[in-house]
Amino acid sequence: MSARAIVLAAGMGTRMKSTVPKVLHELCGRPMLWYTLRALQEAGVDDLIIVTSPESDVAIAALAAHFGGQTVVQMPQRGTGHALQIALDTVPVREGTVLVAHGDMPLVVSAIFEDVLAAVDADAGTALALVTARMPLPSNFGRVIRHAGAVVKIVEARDASASELAVDEMNAAIYAFDEHALRTVIGGLTDNNAQRELYLTDTLALLIAQGKRIVPVPCADYHAVLGVNDRVELANVGAILNRALCERHQRAGVTIVDPATTFLEPDVVIDRDTTILPNTMLGGATQIGGRSIVGPNARLHDAIIGEDCVIRESVVLSSRLANGVSVGPFAHLRGGSVVEGDVHIGNFVELKNTTMRAGAKAGHLAYLGDGDIGARANIGAGTIFCNYDGVRKHRTTIGAGAFIGSNSALVAPITIGEGAATGAGAVVIRDVAAGERVVGNPARALPTKAT
Repeated sequence: MSARAIVLAAGMGTRMKSTVPKVLHELCGRPMLWYTLRALQEAGVDDLIIVTSPESDVAIAALAAHFGGQTVVQMPQRGTGHALQIALDTVPVREGTVLVAHGDMPLVVSAIFEDVLAAVDADAGTALALVTARMPLPSNFGRVIRHAGAVVKIVEARDASASELAVDEMNAAIYAFDEHALRTVIGGLTDNNAQRELYLTDTLALLIAQGKRIVPVPCADYHAVLGVNDRVELANVGAILNRALCERHQRAGVTIVDPATTFLEPDVVIDRDTTILPNTMLGGATQIGGRSIVGPNARLHDAIIGEDCVIRESVVLSSRLANGVSVGPFAHLRGGSVVEGDVHIGNFVELKNTTMRAGAKAGHLAYLGDGDIGARANIGAGTIFCNYDGVRKHRTTIGAGAFIGSNSALVAPITIGEGAATGAGAVVIRDVAAGERVVGNPARALPTKAT
């Protein structure tokens, strides 16, 4: 199903008490507007217009472009009906259905959009379908007023009478219009209300006056159409989204010990039989192989983790680990580091833009930046790759099977050959040949034993 959609996202969000536009506040690592745009895309929307404010247009335009959409600025801001007038004035007339949604409703799923789009049938006289939901009272949502079962109007809470405020069927502010019918009435809106604004909901009366049908589309769970107006609601909706992400992985075979303290983002991939321990954050394009253990107290972002890995109380950012790697506690991997199979990286070890080959070990307290560490090499406690000369970064290369003694300082650019060794406390400022032993400050070669 293809359709045009107009997303209303120009609100100032004053209750957020923020200089950040409301729809760009993040939930599970994504702006709340991202969730609306993703659901519209999944529902088959192929023409996307987002109404913004002058303050938010540049930032929202970048997000809109990711989904193939465009923005239009509402200035001045005179209500939802006025926003729709501006949006329709900027795009060519198109036969078919136009869906109207809000950018601050991140729990809406594509099925809701699909249902309301499917309910519009211009040939049968249906010009408007709108999503409704039964909600607990009191509520700030607009009330759906029926007569003999038919929807006759929507009353905003601030304009409602006492009897109307007692109605628990709410307007979810998601609409699908026959575009031709909408264009015939949108210009007839007036600001005769408490807010002196043009209400989109006033189109109902205008369409009914033309003899058009209005079809309600009930939503079974009102939580799905909850909006976000302040930071308390932001946290509440974020918890719902995060719990849903955790449940999705749990049902796919992942053990999440405590979903309440496990924080996930939508694009994370976790294979079955992996265990996520409490106080763990997984974000970006992170992928975790099967039978791994992550946490407690771990943070991974854009990390690719192999099978049978263990990452405890550590941070892994933009790095790749092969199968059987052990990390932590309190390690930090970043900057595109690559770790091959069966490597051990212990407590208080930091890797930055470094490759560790299969079977290498760095057990304790080391900074390994801009390096290449050979297979089965052993890095002693307190080792530092001195990679920065004050102007440029330089690389350290360590050969297979090399042994770097505790508290060694390797001044890059430098190469330590295969099977070479440095003594404890060595300051190495020149290359070390394969099999050579060096000690001291500056490091010097030990005499070769007579045979």
